[in-house]
Amino acid sequence: MNTIKTLLIVVSILVLNSCATSATFPISNLVPAADISAKKKTDSNKNITLEITAKNLASPDRLKPSGNNYSVWIVTEEHGIKNVGQLIIDNAEKSTLKTVTPFDFKELFITVENQGDLKYPTGTEVSRTRI
Repeated sequence: MNTIKTLLIVVSILVLNSCATSATFPISNLVPAADISAKKKTDSNKNITLEITAKNLASPDRLKPSGNNYSVWIVTEEHGIKNVGQLIIDNAEKSTLKTVTPFDFKELFITVENQGDLKYPTGTEVSRTRI
């Protein structure tokens, strides 16, 4: 009986985790204390939901070179690089970006920018990961 319960719990966890893909960004030379992770999921409308969580991320105006915000970019196979939003730093402990995009992607990166509405990255890259 315990074996069956354990098996059901393991299968349930695997099913729940298979719906989302996660990635951890490598340690950045620019903000080495930052712990950044991303979760990618396809919703019922076939849009991609992206959630980025950053812990201990320094304010962009304290970096060298400094900026006004952290912009998040995705690299799509068919449409190139797309700006999907900004990580707003309310406090250094934790910042989150939740966004939805119609574009599928396998890679994303974060840059320090002076403007948030850019079409292409111009600032310094903080970190990049594949998901």
